[in-house]
Amino acid sequence: MGYEFLRDELVQAGELVSLIAQYAADEGANHSVWPGLTLYRFDSAIPPHWDAVNALSFCLVAQGRKKVRIGSRDYVYDPLHYLVLTRDLRFQAEIIEASAVQPFLSFVLQIDPELVTEVLATMHRPMAALYQKPQAPRPVAYVSPLDTNLMGATYRFLLSVDSDTDRAVLAPMYVREIVYRLLLSEQRARLVEKAGMGSIRNPVTGAIRYMRETIQQPILVGDIADAVCMSESAFAHLFKQSTGVSPYQFLKQLRLESARDALLGGKSVTEAASEVGYASLSHFISEFKRHFGETPGTYAERLRGVTTFSLREIS
Repeated sequence: MGYEFLRDELVQAGELVSLIAQYAADEGANHSVWPGLTLYRFDSAIPPHWDAVNALSFCLVAQGRKKVRIGSRDYVYDPLHYLVLTRDLRFQAEIIEASAVQPFLSFVLQIDPELVTEVLATMHRPMAALYQKPQAPRPVAYVSPLDTNLMGATYRFLLSVDSDTDRAVLAPMYVREIVYRLLLSEQRARLVEKAGMGSIRNPVTGAIRYMRETIQQPILVGDIADAVCMSESAFAHLFKQSTGVSPYQFLKQLRLESARDALLGGKSVTEAASEVGYASLSHFISEFKRHFGETPGTYAERLRGVTTFSLREIS
C-alpha cells in the first residue's frame, strides 16, 4: 500500500508540473483568466528581488526551489512544501533552483477571506475564534508540507481553468476544496485569523464589536440587530450560523469570560460583575458557577493562588 501511495503521489506531482508548464509558457509571471491566479516560469536562478502580494495567498512550487525573505526571516519552499502569505506585503524573493532543462514552475492563488468564512460555516465548526480578542500576532508567512489531498485539489482546479464551462462550474468548487484542505492543516489558525480581519463588513463582526463596546449596559438581541441594520430574526439566524451559538448565548459567554479576566486581574467579584453588566450579584455568581463549575471567588483564588477576604465573603 505504501508503494502504491508513493507512486500515485509521484504521478500526481508530475501531472501538476506538466500542467503549470503548459500555462506558464513565458518566462516570468503568466497571468491567468482566473482572477487572482498567477503562474511563474524561470529557466535559471534569479537573485533576490522585491516582490509583493495583495491578499491572502496560497503559493505552491511544482518544480525548483524558492526563498522568500520577510524582515530577517527566510522561508524556503519546494515541491514538497507550500507557503501561505496572510496579508498584503512586500518581500524579497529569490529563485534558488531552476534550469532550462528543469525550469522553476510555480503559482500564486489569492484567496478571498470571505470564502474562508463560508467554508468554515459549511464545516459546521463554531467560528467564535474569528471574533475573539486579538492574540499575539502570528507570522505573516508559513511553510507547510504538501499532502496528496491538497495537491489533488490544486491539480483539479488548474485543470478546470482551461475550459470556459469547467471554469464556471468546477473551478469554484475546487477553490473551495483547496480552502477546506488548508483549514484541515496547520495553516488553519492563520486562515481563520485572516478571515476575521478580512470580514470587516460582516454583520457578525460588527455585532461582536458592539457587544464588547456596550458590555456594561443591558443589551437585548434586538439592540444588537439594530446596530448592524438587520431584522432581529435574520440577524439571529446569521449569527448562529456563523458562530455556532445564539447571540444571547454568545453575549453571556463574552460577559462571563470578561468577568473571569477581571477577577484574575485583581478585581473583586462585585467589581467584575459590574464591569460586564450584571445588575444582580447573585445572578452573576449563579451564571458564573454554571459556566465555569465553581463560584467566581473560588475560581479566582484557585487560579491566582491567593486568598482575599472579599472573595471569601462574596462566595
